[in-house]
Amino acid sequence: MGTILSINISTTKGTSKEPVETVEVRPEHGLEGDAHAGDWHRQVSLLAQESIDKMRAKGLDLAPGAFAENLTTSGLDLTALPIGTRLVSGAVELEITQIGKKCHTKCNIYSQVGDCIMPKEGVFARVITAGLLHKGAEIIVKERP
Repeated sequence: MGTILSINISTTKGTSKEPVETVEVRPEHGLEGDAHAGDWHRQVSLLAQESIDKMRAKGLDLAPGAFAENLTTSGLDLTALPIGTRLVSGAVELEITQIGKKCHTKCNIYSQVGDCIMPKEGVFARVITAGLLHKGAEIIVKERP
């Protein structure tokens, strides 16, 4: 069991995301108002606060959304969850579709410390069931493949 520490959206790709308290989530779309929403396998991005803390230990002052993640979580080992795992928060159900991603351009964080965690520890999902996500809500592993 984990917690959604922050929900983050942006209207432009390639930028840090800004926190919101609640967001509507649609199947085969993603988070309303987010630039990465659409009919593809990376509708929602998740990153654990524990991963962000690794970068903070290198001297960076990072807020949730700095890695362009939609959901900043705590209490879940996201990278240990296999593709196909279902996560649930309230009525919303997500299915993990990808772990990590290729970083084609080095971001500002990489430029500062020579490392970035999103390509290794970021997790991506598609929306299975619609609903509202709320900051501070519980997020649980419903099913592992």
